[in-house]
Amino acid sequence: MRIVENHEEFIEQMNLAVSEAISSFGNGAVFIEKYVASPRHIEIQVLADKHGNVVHLFERECSIQRRHQKVIEEAPSAVLTPELRHKMGKCAVDVAKSCDYIGAGTVEFLLDENNNFYFLEMNTRLQVEHPVTEMITGIDLVKQQILVARGEQLSFSQDDLSISGHAIEVRVYAEDSKNNFLPDIGTLSTYKRPGGIGVRVDDGFEEGMEVPIYYDPMISKLITYGKDRAESIERMRRAIKDYEIAGIQTTLEFGAFVMEHPAFVSGDFDTHFVGKHFEPSLLKKPSEEETKVAAWFAAKLFSQQKQSVSTSTETRQSKWKQNRA
Repeated sequence: MRIVENHEEFIEQMNLAVSEAISSFGNGAVFIEKYVASPRHIEIQVLADKHGNVVHLFERECSIQRRHQKVIEEAPSAVLTPELRHKMGKCAVDVAKSCDYIGAGTVEFLLDENNNFYFLEMNTRLQVEHPVTEMITGIDLVKQQILVARGEQLSFSQDDLSISGHAIEVRVYAEDSKNNFLPDIGTLSTYKRPGGIGVRVDDGFEEGMEVPIYYDPMISKLITYGKDRAESIERMRRAIKDYEIAGIQTTLEFGAFVMEHPAFVSGDFDTHFVGKHFEPSLLKKPSEEETKVAAWFAAKLFSQQKQSVSTSTETRQSKWKQNRA
C-alpha cells in the first residue's frame, strides 16, 4: 500500500507499487482508491439463502487494529445513527444480491469523520468476530450457514431482526504487546478461562498445550455482552482480570488498556488508535507511588485485624477472671 499525498508523488509511488506487486505476486496490477485519513472500520454482516432472500444483521465496529489487523471488535458501533445503519445495511445487501451471494458474508466499509462510507471489500466467509453479532441478534450464524447449505430458506426477514444490548470481543493473541506485538510461542503453563454472566470464550487450547510457530497466533476470542456498551465494557474489564494465562505473552494487557482508555470509552477513536494512544511503556507494572499506597492500605488493614484479635483475646481473659472470682 502506498499513500500519495500530492499529485507530484503519483508517478513515483505508482511505479513503486507496481514493482512491489510484480516481485511479490508476479502481477503488476494495482488498485487506486481514495485515502481516508482518519477512518473507522465498519463492517456489515449479511446472510443469504438459495431462494433469493438476503438480510443484514447490522454492523460491527472493528477500528482497534494493529498492523491493519483487527484486535477488538464490538456490535453495534458507538457512532452509527439508525439512518446511517439502514443505509449501510441496504448497501451491503445490494452488494450480496449483485453477485448472487449465498451463505454468511461480510461487507466492509471505511467511515470518514463526516459519516461518508466507502466500500472496502467483501469477505465471503464467516469471520472471527461473528460472536458479537450473534450476541446482539440472537442468531446462530454457524447454524444458519448449515441450514442454507441444506437448501433451506431463511426463517426470518429483515423486519424480524433487531439489536438487543451490546457485545465486545477481544482477540487474545500470543503476542508481546510491549514489543510491537511480536508473536510469541511456548507452553501454556497456566490457562484458566474467565466466567460469569455475559462472558463467552471461544478457544481451542487447554492448560499444558503448546502454542506453535506454524499457525495464526490467536489463542482465543473473549466476548462479553451487556444491556448497553458501558456494561459490556465493565464485564470485559473483569473478564480480562479473571483470565489467567502464563507461559507466553498475550494481548490481554493491551485489551485491558483499551477498555480503560478515555478515547475508547467515549467512542471517539479510529483505526489509528494504536499509533495515537498506545505506547508499550503504558503497560508497565504499577508505579512506585501506587505500590506505596497499596502497601499502606495493606499495613492499615493488618493493624486493624491485629487490634481486633487483641480486643477479642482481652474480652475472653476478662470473662475467665470474672468466672474465677
